Amino acid sequence: MILHPTVIANLLAAYIASGMVLYAVFYGVQILKSWDIQNGHELQLVLERKTYLISTLLSYVFGLQLLSLFLYIFTADNLTPLFVGAMCAAGTLNVGSFGYPTLVLKIVNFIVAGLWLVLNVADNQGYDYPLIKKKYLLLAFVAPFIIMETVLESAYFMSMEADVITSCCGSLFSSERVTGIGSEMASLPALTMMWIFYSVMVCTLICGIVFYFKGIGGYLYAALSLLMFVISLISIVSFISLYIYELPTHHCPFCIIMEEYHYLGYLLYILLFGAVVSGLGVGALSPFRQVESLQAMLGGFIGKLALASVILYAVFTALVTYKIVFSNLIM
Repeated sequence: MILHPTVIANLLAAYIASGMVLYAVFYGVQILKSWDIQNGHELQLVLERKTYLISTLLSYVFGLQLLSLFLYIFTADNLTPLFVGAMCAAGTLNVGSFGYPTLVLKIVNFIVAGLWLVLNVADNQGYDYPLIKKKYLLLAFVAPFIIMETVLESAYFMSMEADVITSCCGSLFSSERVTGIGSEMASLPALTMMWIFYSVMVCTLICGIVFYFKGIGGYLYAALSLLMFVISLISIVSFISLYIYELPTHHCPFCIIMEEYHYLGYLLYILLFGAVVSGLGVGALSPFRQVESLQAMLGGFIGKLALASVILYAVFTALVTYKIVFSNLIM
């Protein structure tokens, strides 16, 4: 194991999150089984006191979970000089067999943790905690993934040894040899992916704007938001990165977070993840608009989520378009 401050920070965050989630699940199971707001028995009173504490703790834990994704990528990039052949986080994550699986789990957990926070905010607005069982059911679903992430992340960092030879991003995200998912995305036709990206983005933004003003198509917008998120990640590898690097063969999605490129990658990824969580939040909350204790506020809250998602996707698209238009690269 490499005793680097950022490695220790990652592991501490992972263990804290796992411990707090397990603690919350223990009481969450009791809430799922015994919660009855109409009943004044002693267990109900205990659960009501506990749920306020647990919701507060989980808000901080899942907030930490959101930050841990970017801390993990930052750490991988920061450790690059320790490994022969690594030029950015892509090479560091390829050290051992746990780097990329951990990254995938962190992406999934980021989205689910964000949705839990959205549900929690909405639930706290109702005087009778109308979504309490829904959010603890979601917690029970996400808990195994949080634990699995901690196990994989621990295995990844603890098995690290300095001076290990690894692959550079040029071979992992090469369009010339399709030997992995990174190469498959890099080999997709840039012009075709550009058309797909802008076409789906326009549909997504129009749907979001219609929902914001008319209140219709919430589920469709949530689905398009998730689709746009996936397409955007693929597009970063396929063509967006080329215009940022101004090189027709450099497809790496990690070099864009480096100082050389003004940390643009961090901004792009923050916009993307914020947009997809807000967009999915629209679909997650739409079934509860008729709940009596939430009717006064939920419509406005869902509208704000849709507007936030549309703005974040629009800013992402504007930045990408700016880099394409003013890039010296001509495809």
